[in-house]
Amino acid sequence: MTTDTLLPNRISVSTWSLHRTLGKPTPYGPGGAPAASGGGLPLIELPARLAAFGIRTLEICHFHLPRRDPAYLDELAAALAGAGIELFSLLIDAGDMTDLDHAGRDLAWMAGWFEVAARLGAARARVSGGKSAPGEATLAATVAGMRGLADQSEANGLRLMTENWHKTLSTPAAVLHVLDSLEGRVGLCADFGNWNGASKYADLEAIMPRAESCHAKMDVVADGGVDVTDFRRCVAITHAAGFTGPYTLIYDGQSSDEWSGLTQTRRLVEMG
Repeated sequence: MTTDTLLPNRISVSTWSLHRTLGKPTPYGPGGAPAASGGGLPLIELPARLAAFGIRTLEICHFHLPRRDPAYLDELAAALAGAGIELFSLLIDAGDMTDLDHAGRDLAWMAGWFEVAARLGAARARVSGGKSAPGEATLAATVAGMRGLADQSEANGLRLMTENWHKTLSTPAAVLHVLDSLEGRVGLCADFGNWNGASKYADLEAIMPRAESCHAKMDVVADGGVDVTDFRRCVAITHAAGFTGPYTLIYDGQSSDEWSGLTQTRRLVEMG
């Protein structure tokens, strides 16, 4: 692909990439509650800012929602629609369905976000496959948990997704086992930055043909810069796999200028 050829895929962004812009609200999980942000950009104003920035697809992390009441959700949904922003997914970033003591609580908490996602007009919701090592019993718990969540997400008109993230889904074999066991009822978000080491590229090649979305995250190197070579190799893997979903830009660099970081990441995705 030449450097002046843009990809046909749509470009998206996660609110995690704008965590500082949004005032750095504290992430929370089951038993927690939204925390006040540090006075950053209100989430309700983000759709208009994204549209002006030239991005029309968004993923929202659950903890960036300051409220869950119907009035606020309807106001945010209207702001998204008014700005022409597609809400691709609600990212449910906490909970552990493999925790022997708390799996039931965590699964119920995760499922409780599906109505929120649906009211906002999201197409999907993404959950973690768990935080325990991927042994036989753990993978069985993940498959069972995902199956139950898929029932509930589908009842809300959502497609459930998971990600190559946390310990349970830390290998291609585990990811593919869970997806195959669920027979297409759960989709995959493939994240460049969640795996590393000598097998990183082979591991991504193994799962990328199954990906419906891509978290395009650049690795930060020792001097605070980014590993452009690594990132472009990861993008090449998506091309080889025939990936057609959205590229969600994930900026997690040291600079507080998140918009500039997103501009750089977008440019590299579009260049291929």
